[in-house]
Amino acid sequence: MKRADPKEISVAELHHYLTGAVGPRPIALASTVDAEGKPNLSPFSFFNIFGANPPMAIFSPARRGRDNTTKHTFHNVKAVPEVVINVVNYAMVQQVSVASGEFADGVDEFTKSGLTPVASEKVRPFRVKES
Repeated sequence: MKRADPKEISVAELHHYLTGAVGPRPIALASTVDAEGKPNLSPFSFFNIFGANPPMAIFSPARRGRDNTTKHTFHNVKAVPEVVINVVNYAMVQQVSVASGEFADGVDEFTKSGLTPVASEKVRPFRVKES
């Protein structure tokens, strides 16, 4: 049996243990917009459903283990507190993998991945048609 004390191991090693503990993990494809309305699309494996009353789907844009930076999604949600959680299905796995690339700020992952943006009804970020 392995033993892991979070006070004695690196964050990267702890991250590895945590992600290995829950599998298979669902993937959230989070769609946001920045302050100027430019879309952003990014997958997150720290995602799950926490309740039905009230309905709560939660994702966590955690810091990157290699350099402690945050994703554009994090900055967008701070600027425009709206997000669409799109569920990833098998047919779109390759496109989601492309969307996970580290593109420069302002690059449209919908365009890069070939996924189709669909206007949302109540929030500014787009939905993903393929989801």
